[in-house]
Amino acid sequence: MLDWLQYRKELGTRIGELGKLTPDTLAGYQTLSKAGSKTGHLDAKTRELIALAVSVTNRCDGCITVHTGEALKHGATREEVAEALGVAVALNAGAAMVYSARVMDAMNAHANPA
Repeated sequence: MLDWLQYRKELGTRIGELGKLTPDTLAGYQTLSKAGSKTGHLDAKTRELIALAVSVTNRCDGCITVHTGEALKHGATREEVAEALGVAVALNAGAAMVYSARVMDAMNAHANPA
């Protein structure tokens, strides 16, 4: 599918280049990325499991490779990752159901204008 380790390395290079062109953008992103870890309400592994589920929902390959590495570093198991991904799958299916209802509502509005 993808050489995830090489992709992560290349991504880091490109983000570094972007950071040189727009350092405040990179600094702002880094501030956001570190913010959750400062509260201590969730442990690092839980945050990484959430990040993986969100990565799937957002279809972000860069997020997947970074947060997979971090999840493993913090002790996440394949089973825990699979369960987190199950949540992402369920939410994506749920979102498709909700937006399907919106399409039906739009159909009603177009078919019967006020």
